Amino acid sequence: MKTNIDFVPGLEGVIAAETAISLLDTEQEKIILRGYDLIELSQQYDYLDVAHLLLEGKLPNSEEKSEMEEKLKAEYHVPTFVNDVFSLLPKRLHPMDGLRTGLSILAGIDKNMDDRSIEVNKNRAYELLAKLPTITVNSYRILTNDEPISPRKDLPYSANFLYMITGKVPSEQEMEIFDRSLLLYSEHEMPNSTFTARVIASTQSDLYGSLTGAVASLKGNLHGGANEAVMHMLLKAKTVAGFEKMLMDKLERKEKIMGFGHRVYMKKMDPRASIMKESLKQLCEKKGDLLLLEMCEAGEKIMEEEKGLYPNLDYYAAPVYWMLGIPIALYTPIFFSARTVGLCAHVIEQHQNNRLFRPRVHYIGER
Repeated sequence: MKTNIDFVPGLEGVIAAETAISLLDTEQEKIILRGYDLIELSQQYDYLDVAHLLLEGKLPNSEEKSEMEEKLKAEYHVPTFVNDVFSLLPKRLHPMDGLRTGLSILAGIDKNMDDRSIEVNKNRAYELLAKLPTITVNSYRILTNDEPISPRKDLPYSANFLYMITGKVPSEQEMEIFDRSLLLYSEHEMPNSTFTARVIASTQSDLYGSLTGAVASLKGNLHGGANEAVMHMLLKAKTVAGFEKMLMDKLERKEKIMGFGHRVYMKKMDPRASIMKESLKQLCEKKGDLLLLEMCEAGEKIMEEEKGLYPNLDYYAAPVYWMLGIPIALYTPIFFSARTVGLCAHVIEQHQNNRLFRPRVHYIGER
């Protein structure tokens, strides 16, 4: 039997869903979230504003923002048995595996598991948004033989997240930069992890199962591990000259260099990377050490001249997180934690206008 459907490796360019959540506008080189330019949002609003936009379809007014913040703080607590499970995990596990385990466990405390209504799913999304920082940090701390740390309700959402990671209350500048990074990571149309979540949700599986699958997808170094790889390269190179040589050697060996290019768009620098580059500059100037900024700029120049490739968000987010005192192993879990709200919005949308994903294959075996 023959079909008239063309085979497209990796489904590149194939339209898989209709959505009102976000779009990568390849003509304008913009990222659109429910009608708003993501970069403009990052300059005027914070992460929770965008979380409200993604889940509720509109930016919150001051009263709605306050209600949302209180709702999240009321859900910060994670049952103690979750930490007990973390303590039983092999210490060699990647923090993404710890995060995935913790996320899966949360399904066990949901009393309305069979309810896929918008209202119940939104409540789940807010609970996950509240609990993911605690699960992200404490799974890592326990895996590295540190004591779990409790969230602080007296701090804003992003300040509390960064406090739990570093153990110290961040400055206003540090909080704003970290919050901006979460906002920039919050949603990005239909990458592999979002597609994974929607495919799982299309079976009428629950939100936890959909996001657990997304964690597994995001863990892969072709998707979410690039920020970690970038920081390891920078640390290994040590100097501007060392980084330049490293990149040239990799190019000569035709190795893939993490932190550059994008599957869908980017005829110039990822607009999110530009925001993080400015944040890195601010942190370096504050510290009085421009080395990481100079290394990244040198690498950016080489990749543009040699390959016509430009930095994506991970390239500049990595040194920003390093300057904020964040362990490298937490870079990808933080990415996922920030993306949780976007993933939840997609699962909710999938449940409300569902059709089971069931593609076909191009058979090349014997008959």
